[in-house]
Order: sequence, then structure tokens, then C-alpha cells
Amino acid sequence: MEHITSQLSNDFKEDILRKFYTVGGFILFPSNKIDKKLTINGSRGFNSRIVDRFDLTLECIRRFYNQETSPLYDTLNRYSDFFKLFQDFKGYVDFFLLQDLVIENYSKVKFFIPFDENFPTQPLPQDKDDYLIFLRNNETFLDGRNQRIRQWLDDFY
Repeated sequence: MEHITSQLSNDFKEDILRKFYTVGGFILFPSNKIDKKLTINGSRGFNSRIVDRFDLTLECIRRFYNQETSPLYDTLNRYSDFFKLFQDFKGYVDFFLLQDLVIENYSKVKFFIPFDENFPTQPLPQDKDDYLIFLRNNETFLDGRNQRIRQWLDDFY
């Protein structure tokens, strides 16, 4: 993405990193390897149809709960005991406070940029305008999630 990020100022890039490296920008996945294969985090990072995008990862998780295939299906299936903890997709979303990334009835994921339901071979933004949309939508999600986390903490304590 150098052809895109090189068009952005260093101050802008630092500002984005500061906003994205918050608690809301992280999620927990099991770190144990099963059958000496990649973990969920490794699979989503190395898969060329996901490239570490959390919105696409969440779509794979939604499909997993619906027993539909996705680029991460085999990996998620290896960790089915983890996903059983949440019973269903709604339980997963609610537990991790991801409501801002799904529509109200939990039936669809809100993607950061338009998404081809067949998982395109190149899911990264193609130009600066797409990248700025991607960043803005990601930031909106993170702001909402961080607010949910703050509210949860206020309610807990």
C-alpha cells in the first residue's frame, strides 16, 4: 500500500496510528496452535483475501456461526471450542462489544469499504480516496467500540 500511504503526511499517519492503537483496536483470539497450523490471528494476517482486515474477519466469523464457508473457515473450525463459548454470532459480537460493526439484527457486517461477497483476491483499498474511506469507517467503528468499553467499565465499577 506504499503507493497510497506515501501520499499521506507523516503527521496524518501518526494521528491515525494514535487513534487506532487503543483498546478498541484490539481483540483477543486463542494463541495456541492446533495441529501445528496457523492461529486465527496468523491466518487472518497471512490470508490474501483477508489481509488482517477485522471487518472481513468478522464476516468470516459470522459465516462460521451460520455454517457457511469463508477464507478462514478451516481455521475457525479448528477453534470451534472457543466459538462455542459465545453460543452464536450475536453472543460473540455482544461479548466483544462489536455492535458498531454489524447491522441492528446482527445479520450483516458493516464493511469499511465495499465488499464482494466472494472475498476478492485484493481486499485492500485501491487508491487514496478508498483508503481515506476505509480509515474513516474504521475510525467510526473504533470510536463506537471504545465508547462501549468505557460504558462497560463505568457500569462494572
